[in-house]
Amino acid sequence: MQIGPPVGFDAAMGFTFVEGSGDRVVLTWDVTEANLQPNAIVHGGTYCGAVESAASWGASLWLGERGTVVGVANQTDFLKAAAAGRMTATATPIHRGRSQQLWLVEIVDEQQRLVARGQVRLQNLTPQ
Repeated sequence: MQIGPPVGFDAAMGFTFVEGSGDRVVLTWDVTEANLQPNAIVHGGTYCGAVESAASWGASLWLGERGTVVGVANQTDFLKAAAAGRMTATATPIHRGRSQQLWLVEIVDEQQRLVARGQVRLQNLTPQ
């Protein structure tokens, strides 16, 4: 399995996957009006979506042909407001078990300042 071109939500948010494996996923996006909330800063949903997308891809790549994954919890903290520039989200595993995985995702701006951090817990769905 490989990460293909962004579709759906990932495409709508402008996400680009620059690295993808079962050990690490990196995605970037340039902030556009589509990513902003009414106060002209990045909408928290954009950060949550980047966290979910990066973690889900990493978990899926790690599980591979053994099954599929589905997110069951996403906890994202917004640490610094941003209104423009390129954001980079990096996902790495905290725990990968038989039935669940937990991934950490950190999002930095162009100056490498941490703007958001999240964790996603995913259920491994395997054939019975």
